[in-house]
Amino acid sequence: MAYDADVIVIGAGLAGLTATAELVDAGRKVILLDQEPEQSLGGQAFWSLGGLFLVDSPEQRRLRIRDSHALALQDWMGTAAFDRPEDHWPRRWAEAYVDFAAGEKRAWLHRQGIRFFPVVGWAERGGYDATGHGNSVPRFHITWGTGPGVLAPFLRRVRAGVARGLVQLRFRHRVTGLARSAGAVDTVTGEILEPSAEPRGRAGGRAVVGAFELRAQAVIVTSGGIGGNHRLVRAHWPERLGSPPERMVSGVPAHVDGKMLGVAEEAGARLINRDRMWHYTEGIHNWSPIWENHGIRILPGPSSLWLDARGRRLPVPLFPGFDTLGTLEHIMRTGYHYTWFVLDRKIIGKEFALSGSEQNPDLTGKSVRDVIGRARADVPAPVKAFMDHGVDFVVEKDLGALVRGMNALSGEPLIDEAELRREIVARDREILNPFTKDLQVTAIRGARRFLGDRLVRTAAPHRILDPAAGPLIAVRLNILTRKTLGGLETDLSSRVLTEGGDPLAGVYAAGEAAGFGGGGVHGYRALEGTFLGGCLFSGRTAGRAAARAVG
Repeated sequence: MAYDADVIVIGAGLAGLTATAELVDAGRKVILLDQEPEQSLGGQAFWSLGGLFLVDSPEQRRLRIRDSHALALQDWMGTAAFDRPEDHWPRRWAEAYVDFAAGEKRAWLHRQGIRFFPVVGWAERGGYDATGHGNSVPRFHITWGTGPGVLAPFLRRVRAGVARGLVQLRFRHRVTGLARSAGAVDTVTGEILEPSAEPRGRAGGRAVVGAFELRAQAVIVTSGGIGGNHRLVRAHWPERLGSPPERMVSGVPAHVDGKMLGVAEEAGARLINRDRMWHYTEGIHNWSPIWENHGIRILPGPSSLWLDARGRRLPVPLFPGFDTLGTLEHIMRTGYHYTWFVLDRKIIGKEFALSGSEQNPDLTGKSVRDVIGRARADVPAPVKAFMDHGVDFVVEKDLGALVRGMNALSGEPLIDEAELRREIVARDREILNPFTKDLQVTAIRGARRFLGDRLVRTAAPHRILDPAAGPLIAVRLNILTRKTLGGLETDLSSRVLTEGGDPLAGVYAAGEAAGFGGGGVHGYRALEGTFLGGCLFSGRTAGRAAARAVG
């Protein structure tokens, strides 16, 4: 039986586009399948802020950041905390990825036209010791053009492949089976879904209007994770994080459903580290949602007071932006599924950024004028829109009114005004000196020693209850589903492995479907900027390996 292509790629997100682009460069014929319509080409990467993890970059050096391969690997391994027998390949992928991030990654992207915002962000700061979780230095490089800017060169390369007759794009094709002949997986079967005119991100119909069967010498699975499927998120929720939240908001559209992982598993693939996930603790309901239950993540600076549902400060070092999963673990032990930021106008104006390309029109639109206008604004327009319309925001002139608004929003009188006032007043007293026993205030002062934070990310220390800094603001924070850290186990050539550890002949995997490489390159925690980069690195690896295999 004849082949329909050299390689079939399942999933047209960033990893799938990267793999396809590499196959095109090698002259291979590709069929790229996706269950969504063409307007959703690019997947989740389109909605991202475009952050990429780079090591010892020119952007870092210009800001006097001293980074190195050794320091980055120390941070990665301390964060990942690999401790399982099945972490063999994830550990190997981690070493390879840090090599890539400290080596050719930036030059490879630069040759394709990708540029970066000059201020490097400091995500996941840790707050433990030198060998523990977190980034020792800022490494979060925002792409000029955000997520669409990351996608652009790969879309261009794939479209060029279409023009050359090397690539077929087949949308609304949902894969339901992988089959073998002559010992290797070479057949992909599935359903053709009804056409959909829904805009990017919105759920289209799921009525089946046909079936398909395609054959190729190799198959690359780049179908993403499970973040849009709350049933699967809860089913795989780890015991170490307590019971799953009663309510969550979705950081990804519903089509990120994890079904293809099950299809690959049925074909003989090994799925590992299912319980490793990356969900954010600073989610807010999008006041202008694109998909159902659409949540946006706040990217906070370090100054907001972080309180549990009863108004108690979270313990050290669970400050904003320091340890996502450590904070999640603590929250789930409180018996409530939400927390609060309490802050003021000065803090929200300088320290609140919102994740997502659509929330950052200045960066997405590559407008220097708008970036400068945002830096000069009292409160950036996208943040101000949430203050005015967001259901999770309470804005008041005095603390009593703020507490009444918080209790009204939660539906329970859990916050005691006198206790909260005592907490804030005690914190405000610590601002008077350049040294303090309050480790959050120490962290704020330390952050401002980094030029990037002082310029655009960290407000000058001040009293939260100072009327000149008002009004006061409280933000209810929800658990936001996002990334799958486990996935299909792969070797360093992106070949999918079976339970016995042998390659599943003909099958490769990349991106979130492969836990961004190996079945869990991040281990238990991530350093941020590593998800898009993981799609790029694993997609490139899979595309090149499959091209060699079918040559």
